[in-house]
Amino acid sequence: MTRLNDSRFAVNPDLIERIHASPDTTLVTVDGSSYIIAESMSDVIDMIADYRARVLARAQDMRSSGQYGVVRELAPVTEPGVVPIRRT
Repeated sequence: MTRLNDSRFAVNPDLIERIHASPDTTLVTVDGSSYIIAESMSDVIDMIADYRARVLARAQDMRSSGQYGVVRELAPVTEPGVVPIRRT
């Protein structure tokens, strides 16, 4: 995102509660923080959709390449507070 003073920042799209556009675009997060940004509301929506599509595509790539497996069962706890998992 770009603030009106041209400084750039990132925001977690899962924490955006709403977006206003009247006339400046304002992001409001779930904790109540507000950010006035240069991007339009439709641009922000497109960026969020693109980000989520990349996350899903990456997860699919990881699954296809075997970089992670499905957790089938939990292994016995060997240390207090540590829950090791066994992948199959």
